[in-house]
Amino acid sequence: MHAAVVNAFGSPPRFQEMDRPQPHHHNEELVEVLATGLHPRVRSQADGSHYTSTRELPLVPGIDGVGRLADGRHVYFLLPDTTMGAMAQQTVIDLRRSVVVADDFDPVLLAAAMNPGMSSWVGLRRRIDFRPGSRVLVMGATGSAGQMAVQIAKHLGAAHVIGAGRDQGVLELLPSLGADATVSLTGDPTEVAERLGRAAADVDVVIDYLWGPPAEAGVMALLTAREDRGRELTWLQIGSVAGATAALPSVAFRSANFSVLGSGQGSVSRAGFLAELPELATQIVRGAFTVNPVVVPLDDVERNWTTPAAPGTRVVLVPTAA
Repeated sequence: MHAAVVNAFGSPPRFQEMDRPQPHHHNEELVEVLATGLHPRVRSQADGSHYTSTRELPLVPGIDGVGRLADGRHVYFLLPDTTMGAMAQQTVIDLRRSVVVADDFDPVLLAAAMNPGMSSWVGLRRRIDFRPGSRVLVMGATGSAGQMAVQIAKHLGAAHVIGAGRDQGVLELLPSLGADATVSLTGDPTEVAERLGRAAADVDVVIDYLWGPPAEAGVMALLTAREDRGRELTWLQIGSVAGATAALPSVAFRSANFSVLGSGQGSVSRAGFLAELPELATQIVRGAFTVNPVVVPLDDVERNWTTPAAPGTRVVLVPTAA
């Protein structure tokens, strides 16, 4: 069979022939891969920079996907940290880390939406006590995960959702996805902070895909503009597109009812993630959320690997049959 194979960190994977993987345990099964997303998490897996990386090579990247089992059933699957990922014509899955989906669905849509949707879905349902009627700010709302977060927050009962991001074109589309207000993060940092403070001072939850300088400025902008600093504000840290570190002054934690929680692999148990898969997959298949997949043939992976995706889109690799 063929797969996308990383032979050296720092180089894009190459489409090449390799031996078909074999199941070794009774819960494992060979699956024909129909679609798999090229997520930021997959890129960090492929360059060895993710905190779960074992630095083993060669490596077939891909952490999740949609496939067909030998009996014809379709599944969405998550893969463990392994060198045999989803970017192949076939891969081995653990049936306990999969969910069967109905036959009348679009595998590309599901592969595009599950990973970016899972971040906010699991964060809101597993990491914090999210209450219907809450006010939510999404930092990084113009990315694909951020757009899903806007929709998911609304779907789970948020009364008011504010989307903050840099891409003006996508910001203008956010109201159609459920955003009640938007904030541009471009321009003079002082002016950006003032805009955030005016628009989002009274939010209950911040879903943050940016971290770095935007978080540094955003935290203090919200807290200083907040009318009631005793009202709880939870900063749900999910991504670090704008920087891996953020310097927050200690006064932020002393002067307000403010807390920062992370949501991701490790902070949520495997059982917790798996428990959320069926309902999220059901809502995606039902068309509850708008997603923008870009389909790329797996044999064209090397050329497309370093090509930036349009803002708010998610590249989905589609293998040909083995």
